[in-house]
Amino acid sequence: MKIYTYSTLLCCLSFLVLFTACGDGSASDNGQAISEQRSTGTGNPAIDALSEKIKGRPDDATLYADRGAAYYDNDGYDEAIFDLQRAIQLDSLNPDYFHLLADVYMDYFKSRLALATMEEAQKRFPERIPTLLKLCEFQHILKQYEESMKTIDQVLKLDPQNAEAYFMFGLNFRETGDPNRAINSFQEAVSIDPDLVDAWINLGQLYSDQNSPLAKTFFDNAIEVAPENILALHAKANYLSSQDDLTGAVAIYKKINILDPQYEDAFFNTGLLYLDLDSIAEAKAHFDMALKVSPTFIRAYYYRGVAYELQEQYPKAKADYEQALRMAPNYEDAQAGVERIQVRLGGDGG
Repeated sequence: MKIYTYSTLLCCLSFLVLFTACGDGSASDNGQAISEQRSTGTGNPAIDALSEKIKGRPDDATLYADRGAAYYDNDGYDEAIFDLQRAIQLDSLNPDYFHLLADVYMDYFKSRLALATMEEAQKRFPERIPTLLKLCEFQHILKQYEESMKTIDQVLKLDPQNAEAYFMFGLNFRETGDPNRAINSFQEAVSIDPDLVDAWINLGQLYSDQNSPLAKTFFDNAIEVAPENILALHAKANYLSSQDDLTGAVAIYKKINILDPQYEDAFFNTGLLYLDLDSIAEAKAHFDMALKVSPTFIRAYYYRGVAYELQEQYPKAKADYEQALRMAPNYEDAQAGVERIQVRLGGDGG
């Protein structure tokens, strides 16, 4: 297994977190000035109100943390990182600041810094279960399965009945190709906490992989626990589709889009199912809705082109295939579609 070295990242993080402890205060003053310069006049009332409070209370860690969270909510990742680092400088005993900083790094595609932040948090709070669970989650995301399971062992030493720890064991066993131990871990998790929706979903997927009729029971359990959980509904719809219950899957996808009208995958998957059901007009309508929500949905352009082609609306089919190709020049199916339409239209595509 590949072992990553984080000494450089941790060194940088420690410097960012602790540089005020060994200086004369000038670095802190400069950081405060930069923070205020970045945050004034943003046009966001919540952020600007926090900035005004920070001017009066420049050593209040909670204000920096709150403003960092507000920046994060508005995709201001650099500003969020700066403010959360400042919060940690002012109060390094608050684990929530480390957790939020790690989340910002992860969503900002700086996964190594995210992990380094959680490793630093684990050093500071070695027996804090939420910190250990978040660390093992990040280790799992970065495919450090052995390290993740070692961290889970630490959790279970502190709390032998921790359902989330068993859930994380299940995820790691599943990713390392040990489905039986994964099933055992997920079953242990739901025996401790029957409301753990993600564990029910994983059990359903694993039993589905084994072609077991028990899979449906587990998906139903997930939905019973959380009737409006989009992931649970989507998982059951996928399962029904795999079992050739296409109308049942369509019904669930439509429920998803009632709950979340911006969930483009449900529109798209419904369109695919309608193609299989030879309901071409309905398929085209659902690809339309997917593209209305997500205008860059390449596969939706392609499959709407397929629907147009089946309706013998060849110029519209060609336009959709070409749009898919503009967005993905190596999309072989779209290229084949263009070539078919050109033949049908007499070779010149006109």
